[in-house]
Order: sequence, then structure tokens, then C-alpha cells
Amino acid sequence: KWKGEGTTQNLESIVIGRCYDYIGIVNPAVGEKNCSAIWEAFKNAFINKDPCNILPNDYELFINLSFHTIPPNKSLFWENNQLLVNSFAGRGRRYMSLADTLFGFVADYLNWCGQANSAGLDYESCPTTEECENNAVESFWRKASATYAQHSSGVIHVLLNGSVVGGAYPEPGFFADYEIPNLQKDKVSEIVIWVVDDIEGPDIESCGTHTVKILENRLKTLGYDVTCTDNYKSVMFLLCLD
Repeated sequence: KWKGEGTTQNLESIVIGRCYDYIGIVNPAVGEKNCSAIWEAFKNAFINKDPCNILPNDYELFINLSFHTIPPNKSLFWENNQLLVNSFAGRGRRYMSLADTLFGFVADYLNWCGQANSAGLDYESCPTTEECENNAVESFWRKASATYAQHSSGVIHVLLNGSVVGGAYPEPGFFADYEIPNLQKDKVSEIVIWVVDDIEGPDIESCGTHTVKILENRLKTLGYDVTCTDNYKSVMFLLCLD
């Protein structure tokens, strides 16, 4: 009945398994977490509810149970280059993007929704953001993004795609709408923007032009120290490697 794909098969096993993987292998420094309770809090945010009426704060208990500190100078925000960010961050080894936190890690690349008056998950279809904004996945990432931004500190990094049609810095977008407004100015020393073109892709945007300039101006107006680099070497090496 919805246009989006249904809930990922074996969702419960994946979420609980990823939780144990994270605290045991990926990032043991976060200490003990109750993975079963984290799954229950995650599920109860959207189960038995109208799939178009899930709000970010419905995930509050999940966030509280899975939360851990984000190391200073390690935050990596992004738009339009998820795979590149995943490999560049190196699962928290180089940077800790949202997907490298426990609360982002358990849900990355998954899909889910429930149904009103049913304790089951909907494996057939889930609403897209076009069909309704307040769907289970969209609201989850809004809450996770806001939490991530609130607890980021030191030097903040932003990786943008200079080859994407429609703007390296999209508005509306998660970074524009949920992350920038939740940065804590007194905890941020500098914001470093990297605009990286796809290998052999078009060079549509660069520092100081188009939407990147809009972003730079917005951050400077908010009082941040901002630097911007085109085709940052370390990221380019990774792209070449791939």
C-alpha cells in the first residue's frame, strides 16, 4: 500500500547483532550496553502506531540507552556521499560519523515500519518521505542527527560532493535542518569543509561558489571559524583506490 520498500528481513536479529558487534568489536570503549533493551526501545518507538505519525522524540529512550560520548575532533558530517564517508571514517578509526556511533550503527542502511493496531512489522511496504514526513525511518534519523550534532565538539568536519546535481549543500537537508541548528557553539573550535568531486565526475561546485558559499556564509554568520578545501588529498586517494 506504500511506495517504499518494506521492513528489512530479520530486523530484530540485525539490530541486536549489530549492537553486540559494536560494543564487543567495533568500539569496546563505550562499555556495556543492554542490547535487548536497546532493541525493545527501538521497536516501541514505532510499533502499534500509524506509520505516518512517528515523531523524532519517540526514539528518545532508544537514544538514551545507546548513547555514548563522541570523541572531540572526530565528528564527520556529510551530504550525498554515504559510501565514501563510511570508508573514509574507517568505522571510527579516523573519524566518527553518525553511522560510527552505536545509535547510528545499529540502523545504518536498514528500513522499518509498523502498522496501526498491530504488534507486527510491515514487511510489504513502508511510507516514503514524499508520502509522509513523519515516518519511522525519517524521524529516527532526525533524532539521531540532532543528538550527534549536539554532542560533537572540537574541530567539526563536513564532507560534501562537488559533483552532485542540485547542490553540494542541499536545503532542505539533514545537515542544514537538523545538524547545524544543534551544534553547540561553545564546544566547536572550527568547522572544516571538504568539497570533493567524483573521480572523472563533473566539477559542479567548489569552495566559495554556489551552495557551498551559502553554507560558508551561514556558518560564519553563526560565528564559527570556517575553512574550506577543494578535493582534499586524503579523500581523493581513497576515491582513486576505489
